[in-house]
Amino acid sequence: MNRENKQELISMFHEKLKSAKAVFLADFRGMNVTQATNLRNELRKSSVEYKVIKNTLLELASKGTDKEALSAHFTGPTAIALSYDDPVAAAKVLTRCAKEQQATFKLKAGVLSGKTISVAEIQALADLPSREVLIAKMLGSMNAPVTNFVGTLAAVPGSFVRVLEAIRAQKQGN
Repeated sequence: MNRENKQELISMFHEKLKSAKAVFLADFRGMNVTQATNLRNELRKSSVEYKVIKNTLLELASKGTDKEALSAHFTGPTAIALSYDDPVAAAKVLTRCAKEQQATFKLKAGVLSGKTISVAEIQALADLPSREVLIAKMLGSMNAPVTNFVGTLAAVPGSFVRVLEAIRAQKQGN
């Protein structure tokens, strides 16, 4: 790869790092082609880009971005997962792979919203419900007071009608 191609690659990765919501680094030493292909396919389904890039090029590309803090982890074989949409989905796939292939795939660190996160924090992120589930829970919470209020308002006339009916029945009985 000549100098011009390297500069193009660095600038392309610089833009990708700037636009990514979350970035995860992993050591993929010992993974076979089938395992790597399966991981790539799973990550692609979650709109996550998975690449293997030289540490020196990755370090140059990260300069001037909030992902620059990861430079301490640019050692050994490094794979990078870039999440542009849902960081939780990426974390779920990567941690599941790390559990299933403990000998060959290890998470190193990550960056989420400009903050460096450890492997334990990536695991905690993976344990969160998906974005859709969180949105549904939030909407349910927002709807609950309105639903309860409408139920209470509907119960008042119903109670009034039952009281009137009881009074009518009592007067007819006398």
